[in-house]
Amino acid sequence: MTGKRLLIVAHAPSPNTERLRDALVAGARSPEIEGVEVKALGPFATTPAEVLSADAIILGATENLGYMSGALKDFFDRCYCPCLGLTEGMPYALYIRAGNDGTGAKRGVETIVTGLRWRKIQQPLILRGAWREEFVAQCRELGTMMAAGLEAGVF
Repeated sequence: MTGKRLLIVAHAPSPNTERLRDALVAGARSPEIEGVEVKALGPFATTPAEVLSADAIILGATENLGYMSGALKDFFDRCYCPCLGLTEGMPYALYIRAGNDGTGAKRGVETIVTGLRWRKIQQPLILRGAWREEFVAQCRELGTMMAAGLEAGVF
């Protein structure tokens, strides 16, 4: 174990969004990745200490009324000030389950993480429109990529 920690903060209010979170976790815990501890929490359960102990983070939100879910906003409201200046450069990835286009949710998250000076490792994964099974595979790939990059020291 290299001691690297990947934190997944995912709002999963439905069976389908639970599947997305679980796919992220499964991808991040792929057998070929041995040097990364993966912890997945809901936004309400995530504390500033969890963020401060992480080496990278994946954020997951639903699009609610054209914005990020209130649960993820609550996470940022509680963790922003305690993490400000202490997590600069934190590699992060974002996925959004969007019934519409996800633009407002993406913009809201990116505004906050810009203030934290976190480092985006890829463009946000926006899972738009009606549910499609391919969303699960896309989240699994995101989890695997993030954990593998963290293990390899790419991030």
